[in-house]
Amino acid sequence: MWPEEHPPQDGTRPENGFAGSYNRVNAPASHRGTAQTRGNMNGNDAKEQAANAAHEHAVEQAAAQALVEEKESESRFRHYGKGPWAAAISALAVIFSLFQMYASTFSAFDAMTLRSWHIIFLLMLSFLMYPAWKGERRSRTRPTLFDALCIAAGLFSFGYLILNYTEITLRGGYFLPVDYFVASVGVIICFEMARRVVGSLAALAGVFFLYNFAGEWIPGAFGHTGFSWDRVVEHMFWGSQGLLGVGVGVSATYIFLFVLFGAFLKYSGFSDFINDLALTLVGRTAGGPAKVSVVASALMGMINGSALANVATTGAITIPLMKKTGYKPEFAAAVEAVASTGGQFAPPIMGAVGFIMAEFLGVPYTKVMLAAAIPAFLYYLTLLMAVHFEARKLGLKGLSPEHIPAAGKVLRERGHLFIPLIVLLWLMFDGYTPLFAAAASIFATVGATWLPFLIGLLRTKTARTFAFVLLLAVLGGLALSGLLSLGAAILTALCVLASAWCSDRYRMTPRVVIQALDEGARGAVGVGAACVIIGIIIGTVSLTGLGLTFGYEVLKYVGEGQLYLGGLFVMIMSTILGMGVPGVAAYVIVAAVAVPVLTGVGVMPMAAHMFCLFYACLSNITPPVAMSSYVAAGIAHSDQTRTSLIAVKLGLTGFILPFFFLNNPLLLYSSANPVLATLWAFATACLGVSALAAGLQGWLFGPCNYVMRALLLVAAFLAIDPGLKTDLAALALCAVAGVWSWKARGNV
Repeated sequence: MWPEEHPPQDGTRPENGFAGSYNRVNAPASHRGTAQTRGNMNGNDAKEQAANAAHEHAVEQAAAQALVEEKESESRFRHYGKGPWAAAISALAVIFSLFQMYASTFSAFDAMTLRSWHIIFLLMLSFLMYPAWKGERRSRTRPTLFDALCIAAGLFSFGYLILNYTEITLRGGYFLPVDYFVASVGVIICFEMARRVVGSLAALAGVFFLYNFAGEWIPGAFGHTGFSWDRVVEHMFWGSQGLLGVGVGVSATYIFLFVLFGAFLKYSGFSDFINDLALTLVGRTAGGPAKVSVVASALMGMINGSALANVATTGAITIPLMKKTGYKPEFAAAVEAVASTGGQFAPPIMGAVGFIMAEFLGVPYTKVMLAAAIPAFLYYLTLLMAVHFEARKLGLKGLSPEHIPAAGKVLRERGHLFIPLIVLLWLMFDGYTPLFAAAASIFATVGATWLPFLIGLLRTKTARTFAFVLLLAVLGGLALSGLLSLGAAILTALCVLASAWCSDRYRMTPRVVIQALDEGARGAVGVGAACVIIGIIIGTVSLTGLGLTFGYEVLKYVGEGQLYLGGLFVMIMSTILGMGVPGVAAYVIVAAVAVPVLTGVGVMPMAAHMFCLFYACLSNITPPVAMSSYVAAGIAHSDQTRTSLIAVKLGLTGFILPFFFLNNPLLLYSSANPVLATLWAFATACLGVSALAAGLQGWLFGPCNYVMRALLLVAAFLAIDPGLKTDLAALALCAVAGVWSWKARGNV
C-alpha cells in the first residue's frame, strides 16, 4: 500500500522521526549500553529490537485510538477492507478534495451552490463511513440499504436546492408545498448525519430545534409564541441563517482546505520533523520528554484542530516516554492533554477556528492570528515552566545524547519542510486570501518534498552552488520588483540551501498525493458535519431571538460595566456548552449566545470572541466532561479525575488570562495598541506565568514553602494584569521569593 519512498507515519521506522527516537529511548538496556555493547550487537538483534519497539508503539496507538472512539463519535469509522467499496469511498474522498480545491481557487460558485455541494459530499461520506448505531458491526463489505436511502434523500433535497434556488429567490419568498417537503427532508437527513458523526452535538441541536415549537409552554422571558413546522424548516433550509449559514460556509472554504493542508504536511514528513526538532531543542534539558510533548503537541494540535486526535497520535508516544523518564502517570497524561488542547487557539492555523472568528468579526484573518499569538505563547510558556519545575522537584534529567538526533542533521535533511508554512504566512500577510494561501501551501508542500531529489540531480558542489546563486538572483529580482517580499525570499533561499544535502525519502509521489487527498477529505467530514448541524443552533438563535434575550437577562442581573461578573457568567456557560463538543462547534455555539453578553458590558468585540474561544476549547480539560484528559488518562493508565484536576492546574493560565484582557486588551496584539506598552505587558506577563508555574508546582530554585508559593501566586496575578503599579509590585514580590528560594536551596 505504501510506496517505498514514503513509509507509513505510524512509528514503524526505527531510524526516522520521533517514533525512531521513541524506539531508541525504549530499547532494552542491553542494547542501549556502552559503545562496545552496541558495537557487538548483530544485525538480527537490531532488527528484533526495532520490531519489538514498533510493535509496542502499534499496540499503544491502537489502544489510544480505541479510547478516542469511545469518547468521540467522529472517530468511529467503518472498515470495508480492500474490496470495491473501499476503493469507491477513497475515490469519492479524492474527488471531494479536488472539488474543494477547484471551488476555492478557480471556480465562481455562488455561496449557496458551493455550500450545497459541500453538504452533498459530507452526506455521502458520512453515511458510507460512519455506522448507523454504536453497536453496529463496523467490518463490512458494503453499505446498508438504510445508508443508500439516506444518501438518496440527501441528493434529492440539496440537489433540488441547487436546481431551484434562483427560481425560488425570484418568487420573493413564496414557497410551494414541494419546497416545504424538500426542506423537511433536508433538515431530517442532516440530523441523521449529525447523529452518526457528532452525536452529542446532534442532541444539543435537537434541544434547540424543539425550542422553536415549545416557546408557548416556557414561562418568563425565554418564552415565545412558537413557530409552525413549515416556518421553522423554511428558515433552517432555505435561509442563510440555518443549515447553509456561516458554519457550513466556513467549512466549505477555510476549514476544509486547512484540514487538507494538515494531511499534506503529515505525508510530507513534517510531523516527524517537528518531533525530532523538538527533541534537539529541549530533549537534553531536565524532564526533556515532557517538554518535547509540549512543543510537538502544540505544533501538531494547531494543524489538525482536534484535541482528542492529537492526544491519541502524539500521546501514544510521549506519555509512555514521560512515564519512563520518571513523571507520574497522572502528570504525564495531564501534560499531553493540556498541550493538545492549546493547539486549537495557537497561531498560525488555530485549528481553523480562527477563520470562523474572522468571519464573525468581519476582519482579516491575520488580525485574529496576531491577537491570539501572545495569549497562546503565555499558555504554553506556563506549561513548559511547570514541566521544568516538576522535573527539578523530582530530580529528573534529560535524555542522553545518543537518544537525540543532531540538530544540524535534522535541519539539513528536513529543513526544507518549513517552506509550506513560510509560503502560507507570506501570502496571508502579503494580502492574499487565506483560501489562496492554503491552496498555494498545499502545492508548496508537494514541491518541497521533491526539492531534495531535484537538487540531488546536481551531482557536483559547483553545480549546486551555481543553482543556488541563480535562485538567489531570481528571488532578489522578484523582491525588488515587488512580486515577492524580501523576508520570504531570504527564508525560502535559506531553506533551499539547507535542502541541498537532505534526504528524499519523503518525496510525495502521485500515489502519496492521492493518499493525502483521501485522508484530508475523511478528516474534514467530522468537523464539516458539526458545522452543518450548528446551523440549527444558529438558526434557532436568530429565529427566536434567544441570543438577545439571554444577553438582556444576564445584563439585567449583572449590570452594565460589570466586566468580570459578566465574564464569569460567560466562562461557566462556555465551559458547559463546550463539553463533549468539537472545538469549532463549541466556539460557534458559545459565540452566538455569549458574545452579546460581553459586548453589552463594554468588552471589545475581538476580546469578547477570544474570551469565548479560550473557554470553549478549555472545556476539553475541564471536569466533569474533560475528554482530552480522559483519553490521555486511558493511555497513561492513570486515574481520570486526578488527571483532569492536574490538567486544570497546568492549564490555569488559559483559565485566568482571558479575564485580564476584558478591560485592557494589550495582550491581544493590535496595531492600534502602543508598541512599547504591548512589549512591556508581554514581558511582565511572561514573568507572571513563570511565577504562576513555580507557585503551583512548589519549586523555584529549590522547594518553596507555603509563604514563598503565596508570594509567587500573588506576583503572578499582578504581573499578568497590564499596569505599571501592578507590574512593579509583581517585580518586588518575585525578587523577594527568588532571593529567598536561592538562599534556601542550600538547605535541601
